[in-house]
Amino acid sequence: MAISNPSETRNSDPLQQSGMVQACRLCRPYSRQSRPEGVVPPLASVSYGCAVRLTGSWKPSLKPSIQSHELHVSRLDLVGPTNTSYPLQKKYQSPEYLRTMPHLRSRIPFNAALLRFRSDAIAIVTKTLSEMAFVQTHTPIITSSDCEGAGEVFHVSTASKGKPRGPEDDFFRSPKYLTVSSQLHLEALSQSVGKVWTLSPSFRAERSDTTRHLSEFYQLEAEMSFVESMDDVMHLIRSILTPIARSLGTSQTGQDLLYASDQKEELRGRWHGITLDWKRITYTEAIKNLQASTHIFEHEPKWAAGLQTEHEKYIAQMVGVNARHVTPVFVTHYPRLLKPFYMLSSAESEVEGETVDCFDLLVPDFCEIAGGSMREHRLQPLLAAMLQRKLIPSLEPSDDQLRDLKWYVDLRKWGSVPHGGFGLGFDRILGYMAGVPHVREMVTFPRWVGRCDC
Repeated sequence: MAISNPSETRNSDPLQQSGMVQACRLCRPYSRQSRPEGVVPPLASVSYGCAVRLTGSWKPSLKPSIQSHELHVSRLDLVGPTNTSYPLQKKYQSPEYLRTMPHLRSRIPFNAALLRFRSDAIAIVTKTLSEMAFVQTHTPIITSSDCEGAGEVFHVSTASKGKPRGPEDDFFRSPKYLTVSSQLHLEALSQSVGKVWTLSPSFRAERSDTTRHLSEFYQLEAEMSFVESMDDVMHLIRSILTPIARSLGTSQTGQDLLYASDQKEELRGRWHGITLDWKRITYTEAIKNLQASTHIFEHEPKWAAGLQTEHEKYIAQMVGVNARHVTPVFVTHYPRLLKPFYMLSSAESEVEGETVDCFDLLVPDFCEIAGGSMREHRLQPLLAAMLQRKLIPSLEPSDDQLRDLKWYVDLRKWGSVPHGGFGLGFDRILGYMAGVPHVREMVTFPRWVGRCDC
């Protein structure tokens, strides 16, 4: 059991500490006459995983090279016993096995360290954005629209099993969904207070069984009004992640993550790389680099086809990795037809076609961890983009034709200003910094296609 700041506790002060037993070794019992100071009679029911309360005092360690102090226990109380059916054991248990018991796996020391890391990171993000005069907000979980336009949404329904479902059964009188992003609502709020952010769950009904995808995950999203350049948005992401990376070099949480890692230097390199200048490459430049090595890819790189996961991995490795550290990579200015309708057109597009002022942020293992853009703040260009995507039938749509996007279009009618923002996969970036290659280990109760335990 970990005890905080032993050096601050006077040796004569009594100390009480509670926790879970992480190791238990039965030794030869001492007689009452020969039992050394600090040793209590063994309790047969104390075993791995049980909860105990210890009472004792700090003493200088007999082996100061290993630890400065040790707890001499005068009393041990068994608070919560376990038995032989306890599924966690003091031996290596695979992540796949631990995923079958999400209600227990946080008791594993490394998983507990990940919980503390998440808590520390949230505290740092909150402090950083508060100092930058951002307003934290809470956006709705149930929404009317799919801002990504991919259609991979969870529908909200109150229909009973075995009962036919009709339009009259909709609780809200029209289809509603679990949110895929808070962006559209943040855009509305940013026009009120200027700079807003949220850390909120998002839901995607993707049938992707990969190391990077979950059906429920957390996104850190922010929007800024009165910004003219995408550089401001990219700088904001750096300003948020850099303090988290720096903290890992000096905190107990960082030491815990290093202790558990079998690639300590690589992990330190990731932390250091986040504090450096990040690399940047345009989408068109990335495609040209990929086409120079077409033979190694399963999917041929094409300008109008987008980047596949294998392409993102190659770019993250080729551009961001050197012998000493790993830096994240911004890929900017994607083709308009590959991105959502609300993104602002670039002032200068490529020969291959029109691009938008947007970016994706890539790192090794997790590939894309963030995406952002300048938003189209002018009414007529926004309507033209919606018409191009066949979201509306004409450039002068009626309210009924705008449907669930009417309120979003309204934002461009009255007092609209240049603005931009981003969405960051919070679970992914934490996994990258912790050296955990599977995002399911970064979420306490992960949900993915076919699985929703607890």
